[in-house]
Amino acid sequence: MTYSIVARDPKSGEMGVAVQTDWFAVGNVVTWAEPGVGAVATQSFAEVSYGPLGLDLMRGGKAAPEALRALLAGDAGEALRQVAMVDASGGVAAHTGAGCVDAAGNVAGEGVTAQANMMERDTVWGAMLNAFQETDERLAERLVAALVAAEGEGGDIRGRQSAALLVVSGDRSKPRWAKEVDLRVDEHIDPVGELKRLLHLHRAYERLEHGSDLADSGNFMAAADELTAALNLAREDDQIAFWAGLALAGAARQQEAKELLELARAANPRWPLYLRRLAARGRFPDDPALMDALFPMQPR
Repeated sequence: MTYSIVARDPKSGEMGVAVQTDWFAVGNVVTWAEPGVGAVATQSFAEVSYGPLGLDLMRGGKAAPEALRALLAGDAGEALRQVAMVDASGGVAAHTGAGCVDAAGNVAGEGVTAQANMMERDTVWGAMLNAFQETDERLAERLVAALVAAEGEGGDIRGRQSAALLVVSGDRSKPRWAKEVDLRVDEHIDPVGELKRLLHLHRAYERLEHGSDLADSGNFMAAADELTAALNLAREDDQIAFWAGLALAGAARQQEAKELLELARAANPRWPLYLRRLAARGRFPDDPALMDALFPMQPR
């Protein structure tokens, strides 16, 4: 009922999994990953425990093929399972049980495996691998490109409903729960298209968070540039417009700041009140004259 891709980026060390299916909230079942350990996709007539148990085995030192063999050996329902894993060294393993519904299969490349079942055509997993290998972007974008390619080959024969994307760092010193990207589309007419949109917004919020950190450190010039870049990625997002406006104000770019703050107000007229509540908690200069000049309670 699903197509997925599991991979490791040899440059960044990131590992991740992306999936789409005609079932509600696929991210609750299929996608598993842990920093510096590996990533797992468990699907078909899924045994969810393959996710956490596979990560446990890889954390304990087993390579992906060893971990997968160990789990399959203890599973009386292995013929119904489709499972894929990648470990922190880029080793991959995949299993498509004999009882998986056609079209079903898997294909692997260096540090990547694509797998699918209940597909309209048996070209889906090959197209996914090709798209992943031919896309020269960050790991998350490459994983989503593979999902787009699967849709281009007809995708799930039953239709489409949900999608998920999970990427973790290759750094094992990070907390086990840390995620670089964790996006889910639980119900949508075009889940892959929506996942792609959310990833684009995620990149904008990465810039927003970096810019906010720069502003907190007092580097308002760099913060303004970073937050402006975030806004260029997501012009319609009033949250980004608001914080970019404050950073521009800190960089003494008052006119630009006012324009962005008014853009935020147009989407949500309560932003001026929020600014004053921030100021009351020391997150902005508590100067009524400054706030009135920059962002009056009523538009001028």
